[in-house]
Amino acid sequence: MTVLTSSFEKVTFGIIVGNRDVFPDKLAKEGRLEIIKVLNELGYNYVILSEDDTKFGVVETYKDAKKCAKLFKINNDIIYGILVILPNFGDEKGVATTLKLANLNVPVLIHASSDEINKMDRAHRRDAFCGKISVTNVLYQYGIPYTLTKYHTCPIESDIFKEDLKRFEKICKIVKKLRSARLGQIGTRPNAFETVRYSEKILEFNGISIEPIDLSEVFGYINQLETDDPKVKEKIEFIKNYTSTTVIPEDSLNKLAKLAVVIENWIKEKELDGFAFQCWPSIQDNFGIVPCAVMSMFSEGLVPAACEVDISGLIGMLILQIASESPSAILDWNNNYGDDPNKMVLFHCSNLPKSFFQDTKMTIHPIISDQKGAELSFGAIQGRIKTEPCTLLRVETDDLFGEIKALVIEGSYTDDQLDTFGGYGVIEIPNLQDVLKKICKEGFAHHVAASLNKVGDIITEALSNYLGWNVHTQL
Repeated sequence: MTVLTSSFEKVTFGIIVGNRDVFPDKLAKEGRLEIIKVLNELGYNYVILSEDDTKFGVVETYKDAKKCAKLFKINNDIIYGILVILPNFGDEKGVATTLKLANLNVPVLIHASSDEINKMDRAHRRDAFCGKISVTNVLYQYGIPYTLTKYHTCPIESDIFKEDLKRFEKICKIVKKLRSARLGQIGTRPNAFETVRYSEKILEFNGISIEPIDLSEVFGYINQLETDDPKVKEKIEFIKNYTSTTVIPEDSLNKLAKLAVVIENWIKEKELDGFAFQCWPSIQDNFGIVPCAVMSMFSEGLVPAACEVDISGLIGMLILQIASESPSAILDWNNNYGDDPNKMVLFHCSNLPKSFFQDTKMTIHPIISDQKGAELSFGAIQGRIKTEPCTLLRVETDDLFGEIKALVIEGSYTDDQLDTFGGYGVIEIPNLQDVLKKICKEGFAHHVAASLNKVGDIITEALSNYLGWNVHTQL
């Protein structure tokens, strides 16, 4: 598809380089130059004091903090997160005051440089190990949330810290997006599926807006399209190149292409980050296709598409997509796998993005065709899911407690024998039986969003620490 999200746009960090006068100034000066070098190497933008603003362009005094906070406020619209760099002990009050005065409400990463065993004299000893504890203690007192690096200390130019920065970038992107996400809802939920009900008010209170459109409006826009419309022809070719369509009638391909054109126009007009679709039964009765392949193409193009109007599931897909920088899918907690307590079958019928599959083809819908007939059910994507590590995420709005809650799980798809239909795979999850009990007891739905990457820690940090969601984990 030509519609892509902005999930992978270039990130800008605000930088606070800490200093304390009783420790070597030159370490702070060197640390500032090192973090600039690393950010340039990784392709990040940054906002940082110049050496004309303060001594060495670092933060120590109240006056320094005011200058840095003012700089951050001016650039509020572009700063995703703040890096606190401690090349020496640093001044915890200077750091905390900067964050308090700036009041950006963005994620904060606390770094401390490592001392070297052969450089522990007065001129070279950093003491950032201790300084980091002081900084975090004061931020805790101020009620300012923060993220820690993998190791308590590490060199600024180390590969370890570069990985910390990449992880932090994704945390920042999740937080920023969820505070202003715009999601589309096409149609109403299937009547039988009370499990996918959600609170639009709770979502809006947390920054997530819903833009609904009725299926009748979609059908009306489709009726205005001619088959020889250049956009329709383009989409027909896109579908043929996307997956095998040898068993799909030309009329069904035309319908799928027109549906894709209308949805794409609507997404652009409303500036949406993804959508959930009423994929049965109205569209079969009134239009004569299943929309699975179209939804698969959007998800593959990084506009997540959830079936059965599952807005909560769509939110999970969006989060996983940002965290992994890859397409996400929505599946059912569907079957046991023999008598293995830690394996099960994850399945949908299916609209999975094609990058999830070992091999794929477009067919009639294996379930709806039994009810509606083959002629009304062309457009499903079927295949086996790749054997990869995965992260599963279920998000819910809990009206009983007025909150958003989430369940984050990691596991791995296996190559265990399975002969079935739809989009499917066998997954192994440690302590799966405990996970299933939690799903049932805590009121989580039978749908779950999935990514073929292990990103559970990133998601947990973003949702719990910065957004205040009630997060359950099995990592």
